[in-house]
Amino acid sequence: MYKFAIHIITGLSGSGKSTAIAAFEDAGFYCVDNMPIDLLPKFLELPVEKPSEITGFAFVMDIREKEFPAKYHDIFETLKENSYKLKILFLEASEDILLQRYSQTRRHHPLSHHKNLINGIRSEKKQLGNLRKTADKIIETSNYNTHELKSAIFKIARESIKIAPMRINILSFGFKYGILHDVDLIVDVRFLSNPFFVPELKHLSGENKKVSNYVLDNDQAGIFLKKYLDLLDYLIPLYEKEGKSYLTIALGCTGGRHRSVAIARRVYEKIAKQNKRIEITHRDIDQ
Repeated sequence: MYKFAIHIITGLSGSGKSTAIAAFEDAGFYCVDNMPIDLLPKFLELPVEKPSEITGFAFVMDIREKEFPAKYHDIFETLKENSYKLKILFLEASEDILLQRYSQTRRHHPLSHHKNLINGIRSEKKQLGNLRKTADKIIETSNYNTHELKSAIFKIARESIKIAPMRINILSFGFKYGILHDVDLIVDVRFLSNPFFVPELKHLSGENKKVSNYVLDNDQAGIFLKKYLDLLDYLIPLYEKEGKSYLTIALGCTGGRHRSVAIARRVYEKIAKQNKRIEITHRDIDQ
């Protein structure tokens, strides 16, 4: 498993490690929060069933595990000696900012024991002092908001790996079976002529050539597809530039069996010719 990039996210409690691991997850990393230090080598020995789905690993490891400060050095060095590409990302913030963040969230510091917060922060800083010195990158998060920090971490994640192309899912559906909420782009194609009202086409689907021809071989469909595909040609590179991992494009008609299926197939075929990572799903084709 040494071929994967491995990032250890560590640092002071309240410095933004949860935001950091979310950014790594968005970049396609397999992420584990609060990974016990003794389990790390054993975890990395496990086989990966679908390596193409994973771009790397990111583990949050910190003072929540009492043995971490005493054990991390030997375990990290052993992993590096065994050719694991291990990088340590250390997050920190000023005392004032950490106090403010804990006041806002009302969470307990792992070393405060429900007593003096500032002493807990200073104790943690002392215990992790040597780890900070060996970190590959240190980020002071005091002046970052959540979105800025996530963007900065995402950039680090992308730079550490060969980025997998954005995955595109073309999805057809029927409005009568419920609108979709987890999509990026959605378009209603109910303005097109409906094969449902043609007796010989009613019981076929949009994947059938006769139905597809009926839907596509008219001026409305031709003009729509040209304009919509031009829009996608413009938008998709922008989503890729943003670092988006997945893009779902949904097309809906009344029942999700005829018009949306035929249009979705044509959109899929056009984008597939550009060597994109793409798949197509017909949610309601069998309804």
